[in-house]
Amino acid sequence: MKKIYFIRHGESQGNVGNAWQGPHGSLTQKGRSQAASVAERMRTIPFSALISSPFERAKETAEAIVAQVGKEIEFSELFVERRRPTELIGVARNDPRSLEVDAQINMNFGTSGWRHSDEENFEDMMARAKAALTYLAEHSQDEIAVVTHGFFMRVMLAAALAGENLTPELCEHFLVSFRTANTGISLLMYDEKAPRSWWLWTWNDHAHLMGK
Repeated sequence: MKKIYFIRHGESQGNVGNAWQGPHGSLTQKGRSQAASVAERMRTIPFSALISSPFERAKETAEAIVAQVGKEIEFSELFVERRRPTELIGVARNDPRSLEVDAQINMNFGTSGWRHSDEENFEDMMARAKAALTYLAEHSQDEIAVVTHGFFMRVMLAAALAGENLTPELCEHFLVSFRTANTGISLLMYDEKAPRSWWLWTWNDHAHLMGK
């Protein structure tokens, strides 16, 4: 049986700013403090492999964990954040053009094959989520920590728990209902011999941030 510890990155400049963020954007001072706290927490959790999104904010968080536990980081594009239209990266979320494009994307979330430009649509995210879950299920190690991003983490959760029954509407329900704190830890268990291979054991455990 596998244990997968998903860790959302620490607070980033994009989290507190008003612009859409892409691969770049470092942690804030608060985010670095959060990363140090979750790194201390991970010293108490046995795991054999550390995988991270290569996005800067995730990389910084993973490096804080490495400083405490001494693991090597395995970077994988499978765990990056949802790709937004290139034209919006760095643009204010309340910019009229940004609001228009984002509204179109949200309205067509469940429209098969639709995309505004070069962003990931529902089918793209489902394909990547399934590939990410398969990668973890087939990984040589059974206890894995994965530093990733809030939106795509929820997509993976939806794909793991709903499987082939996942619809755009159900995915949106997961996205709205399951929120995550920066550096929150979520544990998914995997047993290929079980009737339902994936199940959620812990969601958004952020006890390491309490009182800080």
